[in-house]
Amino acid sequence: MSDFKDQLQAMFVPEEQIPAEHRIEEIHQREYLVNGEMRQWSGEVSEVYSPVMIPQADGNYKRKLIGTYPVCTETEAMEAMDAALHAYDNGRGEWPTMSVADRIKCMDKFVYKMIEQRTLIVKLIMWEIGKSYADSIKEFDRTVEYINATIDGLKDIDRQSSRFEMAEGLVAQIRRSPLGVVLCMGPFNYPLNETFTTLIPALIMGNTILFKPPKHGTLLHYPLLQAFKDAFPKGVVNTVYGRGAVVTPGLMATGKINVLAFIGSSKVANDLKKRHPKVNRLRAVLSLDAKNAAIVTKHADLKLAVSECILGALSFNGQRCTAIKMIFVHKKVADEFLKLLSAAVDAMKPGLPWEKDVKLTPLPEPHKPDYLKECIDDAIANGAKVMNEHGGVTAESFVFPAVVYPVNEKMKLYREEQFGPVIPVVPFEDIEEPIKYQIDSPHGMQVSIFSNDAKEISSLIDPFVNLVSRVNINSQCQRGPDVFPFTGRKDSAEGTLSVHDALRSFSIRSLVATKMNDTNKQLINEIVNDNDSNFLSTKYIL
Repeated sequence: MSDFKDQLQAMFVPEEQIPAEHRIEEIHQREYLVNGEMRQWSGEVSEVYSPVMIPQADGNYKRKLIGTYPVCTETEAMEAMDAALHAYDNGRGEWPTMSVADRIKCMDKFVYKMIEQRTLIVKLIMWEIGKSYADSIKEFDRTVEYINATIDGLKDIDRQSSRFEMAEGLVAQIRRSPLGVVLCMGPFNYPLNETFTTLIPALIMGNTILFKPPKHGTLLHYPLLQAFKDAFPKGVVNTVYGRGAVVTPGLMATGKINVLAFIGSSKVANDLKKRHPKVNRLRAVLSLDAKNAAIVTKHADLKLAVSECILGALSFNGQRCTAIKMIFVHKKVADEFLKLLSAAVDAMKPGLPWEKDVKLTPLPEPHKPDYLKECIDDAIANGAKVMNEHGGVTAESFVFPAVVYPVNEKMKLYREEQFGPVIPVVPFEDIEEPIKYQIDSPHGMQVSIFSNDAKEISSLIDPFVNLVSRVNINSQCQRGPDVFPFTGRKDSAEGTLSVHDALRSFSIRSLVATKMNDTNKQLINEIVNDNDSNFLSTKYIL
């Protein structure tokens, strides 16, 4: 075990041994975007340390400093709020009244400028949160694809809205209109992609934005501030920097936030919602906690189940809300499944983010290794074992995945979302056991069912579609494709995200209607023919 720990420790090398193309210069951000201005900051800053450790002369290891960013106060947050309110101007501002075609032009300009920053942003994703180089590239490119798909989705909605509808002597045009000021807060695990899956649809629908970057993954947004400034009217996108507990409660307490777009813990989301004094005016779009289960029945293809469970449980070290965080396996196949799973986990390649084919990387949260050890020790104290040879071996910021079995309801791993590379496995005899687990769970995002028996699968589909939002058959839990709805039940989500669902989540249907008589017909035709209204229009976007 100590030999393997030494091998893991040896992955952290002096800076001069890091490939030149992957080294990073420190970035010290002293600007933030408010009201169309890159404002200078001379106050307190937060240091950003990478999960990549650097060996020191004294034999210790230290996280690599990669930069700093402003720690603004409630004063600056309120200035950002005022800018967003002014830009929205109760729905009369330039951005909310702008035509869909012109908003799309602004977004196209932003994408062009965003792509110019691709190399730097990919490097920052890799260094800030320890995501592999290949996955960092994938996150950036997928985000660009998402923006383009959102543009196409809005064009489709607008084309459907370009005609008039007639009923019971009335004629009306029905379109989607914005909601107001959106507070957008993304997660550290997909700091670019998941942040933008709410920010981009909220923005393109005509809302104005208060954007608070995630705690881990803050610096990577800095190269995009100029792009936001150049692409959109002033005050449409405003950044909020600082400690969340300091800057966000006051924003919510004003009652002037119309939409809370938040991806993170349900505890934080609940606290923010409670602070809003006009809860009926607040729309929440939330993606929260999850502890997705996999169910491996005695009729499963075990090799396939192992392959998909590893993808589901350990992609980006299991730090995904859609990760498989609990595996139920039938007792008849448990021994064989555990043997295959343990061997497959121990064969995974650990390393630093830029290494070729690396599967496991250091963890960005400084406290996470200690928390995972606590979970594993608690499981062992309550009768479980670590089944794979190297499970739980820790070297500085790196934790090798642990397969823990048999897990039971007394253990932290049974109840808590570990959000890291620990795979709890629970044996079962009666299929009612995993169903009861899901019924009792506060979470309800997804489940994966592994079986080659059609009747068995069908008997599980019907109860589970009413307990979770997505049932995966012989495949891992996952978010995509982005055209599929993404949501959850219970404490796991509020609102639905997909390309089309997100556009609807950040807007409301509004209509202009009148009685069908000659005078009103003439009025409507005159408005449409003279292009006097961006809302009342028959223009068709191709």
